Formats: sequence, structure tokens, C-alpha cells
Amino acid sequence: MKNNATAIVSEDHKQDAVQKTVYSILFSIAVAHLLNDLLQAVIPASYPILKDKYNLTFTQIGFITFSYQMAASLLQPFVGFYTDKNPKPYSKMYGMLFTLSGIILLSYASSFEIILLSVILVGIGSSIFHPEASRVSYLASGGRRGLAQSIFQIGGNMGTAIGPLLVAWIVVPNDQHYIIWFAVAALLALSVLWRIGKWYHNHLSLNYGKKKDIVLPDVSPTRIIVSVIILLVLIFSKYFYIASITSYFTFYLMAKFSLTIQGAQFYLFLFLLSLAIGTLLGGPLGDKFGRKYVIWFSVLGVAPFALMLPHANLFWTSILSVIIGTLLASAFPAILVYAQELLPKKLGMVSGLFYGFAFGMGGLGSALLGNIADHNGIEYVYSICAYLPLIGVIAMFLPNLKKKKVL
Repeated sequence: MKNNATAIVSEDHKQDAVQKTVYSILFSIAVAHLLNDLLQAVIPASYPILKDKYNLTFTQIGFITFSYQMAASLLQPFVGFYTDKNPKPYSKMYGMLFTLSGIILLSYASSFEIILLSVILVGIGSSIFHPEASRVSYLASGGRRGLAQSIFQIGGNMGTAIGPLLVAWIVVPNDQHYIIWFAVAALLALSVLWRIGKWYHNHLSLNYGKKKDIVLPDVSPTRIIVSVIILLVLIFSKYFYIASITSYFTFYLMAKFSLTIQGAQFYLFLFLLSLAIGTLLGGPLGDKFGRKYVIWFSVLGVAPFALMLPHANLFWTSILSVIIGTLLASAFPAILVYAQELLPKKLGMVSGLFYGFAFGMGGLGSALLGNIADHNGIEYVYSICAYLPLIGVIAMFLPNLKKKKVL
């Protein structure tokens, strides 16, 4: 009897380990995401330096972003699809090694072609990192998926915000070669990812051979497909607009308001910080009020502020950019968790698809907008992008998800 009771307690302990929200892992994966996205942010933050040093056009700047984002996007659904069937607890470390090699190469790149190769390596690292990192966040959520996704996402947003400040502090006053100092962040990320990999491995061991209940939406397959398409269109509008700011906001501020590189980077930091704030709010609000309504409000709600931005002075430009960033960023955690709930049996593929599509749209947007900036001026870019958030009206066609359990 005692052995049986001990076995029952042990089994209950295992179930608790699997089902409870594991905040230590959520914050660890957020730190890893911070470091990963900080390293990615080095690329656009270095554009003013690279543009001057190699006499690059805006079209070439856009193509650099396009190359990186395509490498970061095309592989992600395939990585997610593969790891759905074959979980790899330590695969995120392999991705970080690609990123580390790209950062080292970028610090010594001596031509446009070498710059492209270096950013492609960083993109490959990102494509390996995101699907499995998002899955870890989902598994450690204990059912609080919106909160977990926000914690995970805010790490990435904070890294994206801090990156330009560190580049302005470390690289701009010195030289391109100082980019190599960011290799320290990659080495730190490897140690964090090792700890996460150990937890993930143990989690898989606890669940080995068990058949779990999967919560499926009470929605027809056709409606699921239509809903996924709507979500991808919303991602398109969101990341096309964000690309106009992350890649070209410093050039816009320098051209329109005669700011220095460091001054313009500060305003970019404010925008990127607002993305982190919006991300932190979006997940819990989706848990509380429903993800559909957060998606609707965040994407469409940006429209009036985006339309005002091209006509604002420097003070109001900074205020409007913060409002835009906060509203836009609140959408992504809600969109991703909504998509995961539509297709709960394919978490890795869904995460890879949406992260990949987001990166792809950011890269495509950056390339197209760079070409437009070369032909029509940087200010014209913001005049036409102001209308993108109006696409958010299609969120009204998303269904309210009613769930049913299937063994």
C-alpha cells in the first residue's frame, strides 16, 4: 500500500510538473529571445554606418533586409513541421551558432556580397530558433497561453529595442569591426538555451507514451483555412508597416528633422520599446477579453495615428510612433495564440508559418519601400504606408472560437 501511495504521489507530482505554469522557463526563454533578437537588431541598426562606408543605395539596404528576412522566414514552417514529429530540445543552440557566425562575419564584411552572406546566416539562426522556442513557451504556459506568449515576445521586443542603442554606443563612435562585441550576447544565449534544452528534454520524458487530450475548435475545416488566411493578411499589414519604421525611421528622422545618427537611433529605440509594451499587454488582454477583439482593436486602431504621422513635427512624431508601436505589437501574441488554437495539433508548423510569414513580409516590405524611397524620397514612404492599418477591418470575419475536447 505504501508503495502504491508513493507511486500515486509521484505520478501526481509529474502531472503538476507538466501542467503548472513554469515561470522560470518562461522567463528563461524570454531572455534567450531577447538575446536572439538583439543580435538580429544589430543588422538594421548598422545600416547608416554600412550605407556611408560602402555607398549603398536605399534599394541595396532594402535588399539586405529582404535577404535576411527571407532566410529567417522560408525555413521556419519546415523547421516547425519537422519538430512537430521529431522534437529537438537542443536545436535552438544550433540556431544560435548560425547567428554567432553571421555576426562575426558582418563585423569583418568588406563588400555588399559578404554583408548579404552574413545576414543570411543570422536569418537561418532565427528560423531555427523561433518555432521551437515558441513551442517551449506554449508547453510551459500551464494553460495561460496569452500570458506565456507575451512573456516570450516581450523578450524579443526588448532585444530589438536595446540593439540600436548598443550599436549607437559601441559601433557608431568606432567602426564596423566593433560589431564583433555582440558575439558575447550569442555566447550568453547559448548557456541559457542549454538550460532550457534540459527542461524541454525532461518535459518530453515525463510525457513519453502518454496520450493527451487536445482541445480542438468547434469550427469547420473550411472556416479554419479562411481564418488562417485572414490572420496572415493581418500579419502582412502589420509587418509591412513595421518594416517602414525599423529599416528607415532613422533615415526619415535624419532627412526631415536633421537629426544625427545617435539622435535618430534614440527615437527608434522609443518606437521599439513601445513594441515591447504592446506585446506585454496583448497576450493577457487576449486571455481576458478574447483574442479576436484584441486583434481587431490593435490592427485597425492604429489607422488614425498612422495617417497623422507623416504630417507631425518631431515631438508629435515621437508620441505617435509610441502609440502606433504599442497598438500594433499587442496584435501578434493574440494572432499567434489564436492560430495555435485553430490548429492545436500542429504547434510547431503554425508557429513557424506565422513567424516566417512575419519575417518574410518585413523583408519584402523593406525591399519594396527602399526602392520607393530611392525614386520618390523617404518621406513619401510614410505617406503611402499610413493606409496599411485600414486592412485590419477584415478581422471582423474571424469566428469566436468555441472549443471541444477530443482524445
